[in-house]
Amino acid sequence: MDRIDFRSDTVSWPTLAMREAMASARVGDDVYGEDPTVNELEAAAAALLGKEAGLFVSSGTMGNLVAILAHAQRGEEAIVGADAHTFIHEAGGMAVLGGITPCPLPTDERGRMDLAQIEQSIRDDDPHSPISRLILVENSYGAKNGYPIEPDYFTAIRTIADQHGLQIHLDGARFFNAAAALNLSPAQLAQDVDSISICLSKGLCAPVGSILCGPQPFIKRARRMRKLVGGGMRQAGVLAAAGLLALQQMPHRLPQDHANARHLAEQLATIPGIRVHLDTVKTNIVFFDLTADFPGRSEPLAHYLQQHNIWISPTGPCQLRAVTHYWITAEHIEQLLTAIRNYEG
Repeated sequence: MDRIDFRSDTVSWPTLAMREAMASARVGDDVYGEDPTVNELEAAAAALLGKEAGLFVSSGTMGNLVAILAHAQRGEEAIVGADAHTFIHEAGGMAVLGGITPCPLPTDERGRMDLAQIEQSIRDDDPHSPISRLILVENSYGAKNGYPIEPDYFTAIRTIADQHGLQIHLDGARFFNAAAALNLSPAQLAQDVDSISICLSKGLCAPVGSILCGPQPFIKRARRMRKLVGGGMRQAGVLAAAGLLALQQMPHRLPQDHANARHLAEQLATIPGIRVHLDTVKTNIVFFDLTADFPGRSEPLAHYLQQHNIWISPTGPCQLRAVTHYWITAEHIEQLLTAIRNYEG
């Protein structure tokens, strides 16, 4: 790829080692449970996260969807952050395909729902109301600068869920970024949730795929749900081979992406007309605002940067997002900063 792409870590492409592993992968029919590389990947992810079993799916959205469908039934309800990915960026799948009602709650600057509001939202057994069944959480929290949420929040939600017989699913699209930022093992950070979906194709650099992990009976149900939504894959070992390397080689280097993002944020904050909330930049995502002193708005700035072969995401009329990843170097960050400093509108 010949562009400098800050739009998302989803644009990362596989390493040479991943491509070589894909070319030589041992394969079988995964719908029959016979792909040895897929089986190895699922077991490795489950062990890493401290769960009983895993399921390879094509995307994080599919992982979240089949998890929700496996946890809840039609007429039941999922408590979820009002700006959570599962609520606003997954095409309403829980409601459209599952008949499961979302109950959105506001989140704070870190992406946390208020614990008292969670408990108050759990419904009594009343035939007029949907049945509260599930609490959906996210870590790191994408809508809040990829903030890594500390484990005590999930421990508190676990207590609430156990008191009311609810399940907890965690959208872990950037879960390894959160674990790295908090200096915790993945298993430590995932211990209080029933299920978790992790993405292999963002900061971990695999070309495609996510893993859903949880108890063995839950994964059996999720496998059925995966088939239901058309997610059964055949010789998927060619993809799983890259996923194995992603799990083995990529989590330890994520702090470098975080350091790059922090440096970018600190330097952006020195440019007149740009505002960055530095205390929220903890992982690999940087949101920044253009104030009235800046000579332009986000869309024209993004277009100007493209002329310098730099791609970035406008997220509002005066807001942009930059995401660091394996293929963003310190030099690329300096090129972005220089281009912004030279922008005249």
